Amino acid sequence: MRFFFDARYIRPHGHDGISRYSAGLATAIAELADVTFLVHDPEQLAVLPDGVEHLFLHAPTSAKEPFTARILNAYEPDVVFSPMQTMGTIGRRFRLILTLHDTIYYRHRTPPAEFSPLVRLGWRLFHLSYVPQRVTLNAADVVATVSETSRDEFARVRLTKRPVVVIPNAPDDLGAFLDTEADAAATPSHLVYMGSFMGYKNVETLIAAMAHLPDKTLQLLSRIGPVRQAELEALVPPGARVEFAGGVSDAQYARALADGSVLVSASLDEGFGLPLAEALGIGVPVAASDLPIFREVAGPGAEYFDPHDPGSVARAVRRLDDPAHRAEVIAAGRAHVARYSWRRSAETLLDVASSLVDHPGSRRAAR
Repeated sequence: MRFFFDARYIRPHGHDGISRYSAGLATAIAELADVTFLVHDPEQLAVLPDGVEHLFLHAPTSAKEPFTARILNAYEPDVVFSPMQTMGTIGRRFRLILTLHDTIYYRHRTPPAEFSPLVRLGWRLFHLSYVPQRVTLNAADVVATVSETSRDEFARVRLTKRPVVVIPNAPDDLGAFLDTEADAAATPSHLVYMGSFMGYKNVETLIAAMAHLPDKTLQLLSRIGPVRQAELEALVPPGARVEFAGGVSDAQYARALADGSVLVSASLDEGFGLPLAEALGIGVPVAASDLPIFREVAGPGAEYFDPHDPGSVARAVRRLDDPAHRAEVIAAGRAHVARYSWRRSAETLLDVASSLVDHPGSRRAAR
């Protein structure tokens, strides 16, 4: 099987969600099969395993993107996988798996700030209706997504006629950055938040909850712009302890989690919830919004709260102060999150790709 993997969304100098998903899945699949990776930046090769077969292509934001399938036809792939859904499909002569991670931007239409004004405008227009997304996804043979929750949502809004397969996200091994295991014995003194500061992430409620937790410190680890930081600093209750790290390395993130912490998220909407899985993987308890996706990812390894109620946040955190209960939650969370691994996700992807090649209508079957 000539299998092509679209690695053009990898960010060599700092992952976002799509980049991390691409890199984790790409690394695992390279260990299982012969793969040709599509890249547009030579630095992306540094993130991929050494010596992988690759093909240089235009950037996914290029004006050439609508014609990607015609360009790839010349290389005769059997199956192409993209971790996004925007690959051009006009005239394709290969099997195609496109990925849509979630439907968040239909409910929260603010596009990522790093996009150009023109792309941001196109983003908003695209998400005004499900129709463009349906056309895009129906141009594939199979649609991939990262969670059962997202698959259920696709079905609810009738987003595609194509089969939808779950190829989950998976946590990176933060334990590799630690000399010892996370300190589960000490009463947690820190609340750690990792994620963006977009409105639906609801960091405001975490900050408000600190009025009820004067003996704990909220550590906001992610990169943040000065304007947004000033907005959030103005909300810090008197006497509350809130720290803005301004961005940390994976090693610093791991050490912050392991230092007597609870991972917190008051998000109002998510496609997966990778920080929860990362924390659970190293034995750190979680307090999170009572969302279906968080219950899917964390299971019994979290205390859940009403994300609209700062008091509910504080009560969930306080429940984890009890040593016996905390130990029970940590053990349950570790067992639950063990179901997620990049290798398992890569195996699922290869199974789907192989089934497409074996299909009577595939290009290989026709030879």
